[in-house]
Amino acid sequence: MKVVLSIAGSDSSGGAGIQADLKTFEAFGVFGTSAITVLTAQNTTGVQALLPLDVDFIEQQIQSVLSDFDVAAIKIGMLYDTDIIQMVHRIIEPLNIPIVLDPVCISKAGSPLLKDDAIDALRELSRVVTLSTPNLHEAYRLFGYKPDDRNSLAQLVQHPTPVLIKHHVKDNTTSDLLYFGDQKQIFSAPMIDSTSQHGTGCSYSSAIAANLALGFSLEASIEKAKHFITNAIVQAPHIGHGPGPINHKAGGNHVA
Repeated sequence: MKVVLSIAGSDSSGGAGIQADLKTFEAFGVFGTSAITVLTAQNTTGVQALLPLDVDFIEQQIQSVLSDFDVAAIKIGMLYDTDIIQMVHRIIEPLNIPIVLDPVCISKAGSPLLKDDAIDALRELSRVVTLSTPNLHEAYRLFGYKPDDRNSLAQLVQHPTPVLIKHHVKDNTTSDLLYFGDQKQIFSAPMIDSTSQHGTGCSYSSAIAANLALGFSLEASIEKAKHFITNAIVQAPHIGHGPGPINHKAGGNHVA
């Protein structure tokens, strides 16, 4: 069984963060391990409080897993501040395994999840991973990206690693655009009229990491992850008073 490590924050409501990553890993038949960076008091309506863990303790969690397991891939989520980002950067840079970065900056409910002075460190981290998966807001903060703006593509063309920019909506279709150099590839799915999308970004990136660990190509891993998320939204439970979580089990039932 392949082992995948998630380095991310904890979501007390179970829909996003480490909890969503572990559910996703289980759906794809890989063994999930974790290093928690931040504790949150969180539900579907937003983040009420957060507590970053000591950077040395976070490093101990990561090293504990890496020293015992043959980790086949890593997913990185919420890192919160520069010290945590730089520590993770130092550890992963020499590793020769797939690493997927979900550059968490702000929650869907609008809560800031990254300190303002940490964006440069996060941008540097994105240069040493296999894939970054920003949403439109995060892509703008990291790369100055604006849809359909040729000038804003310049930084992406220069970027040394692939970037998957999520959630371009047009004509009832949602598309994610994969940029690497002057190459662009589009991954599309029907737009689903649902408020149950809490944790989709976390689950999408962890699904990609799981499939990379299983030996699939980057493109195939994104396709499988996109299919997984679509089905998990379609069969999402109606729970919570805000944007609810997806159904990881239902998504997993359709994993090909």
